[in-house]
Amino acid sequence: MLASPHASGLNGSELSFAVVIPMYNEEVGAARCIAAVSSVLQQQNVRCELVVVEDGSNDGTKRILEALTPSYSNLRVLYHPHNRGYGRALLTGAEYAADAGFTYVLFMDSDLTNDPADIPKFLDQMKGSVDVIKATRYSDGGQVRGVPLFRVLISRIGNLIAGALFRLPLYDCTNGFRAVKVELLSRIRIQENNFSVIMEELYRLKPLAQTYARVPVTLTNRAAELRGTSFRYRPSIFVDYLKYPLRSFLGV
Repeated sequence: MLASPHASGLNGSELSFAVVIPMYNEEVGAARCIAAVSSVLQQQNVRCELVVVEDGSNDGTKRILEALTPSYSNLRVLYHPHNRGYGRALLTGAEYAADAGFTYVLFMDSDLTNDPADIPKFLDQMKGSVDVIKATRYSDGGQVRGVPLFRVLISRIGNLIAGALFRLPLYDCTNGFRAVKVELLSRIRIQENNFSVIMEELYRLKPLAQTYARVPVTLTNRAAELRGTSFRYRPSIFVDYLKYPLRSFLGV
């Protein structure tokens, strides 16, 4: 079901969240990302923290994060000694959030293609104790700006298929900007280590999650000065993404 905020919700003393951001070879944008997210978190009246997972970068990302850490009281950096992949970086952040006693983990990427200013929209839904909160580009006023048309079309078609198969009240299943109750994440076992971890997460949460919410966001294109995205539209990507909605539809 789609939940409304503030119904049977959490009060300020109960609610807390960690924003988990994986970083790999992001030396150009690391400082800008931390400044933008930290600025938003400092304005919230609940316990919150920015958790950056440095995933074994081979550029200057680690050095930059080490230099920045003393300047931000709400920043925690976790280091992988070598690159372990996107999925493992998310898990490292989620495990830290659980150990630190946060009630929610909010995942987002480091390139600021999603605006940190949208974080309070997630917080509104957290106050309603919603289990799974997904950003949406394709409903409720969400938008896509500056992204190549072929990428938008592929994403839109993929999400229409995934939504029909998952049969969940979500229109943007592949969106990685999302918040989940830590208690639920602690009860599932994630195996994927690439971007399809986002779909596996929905698949494994489906038997556990009771409430869902959509948060409209505007997705922008990755800045030209950043390294190129490691995401590629290959046949294997579609197989990896759609196998979980298909399993869900078939009751596997």
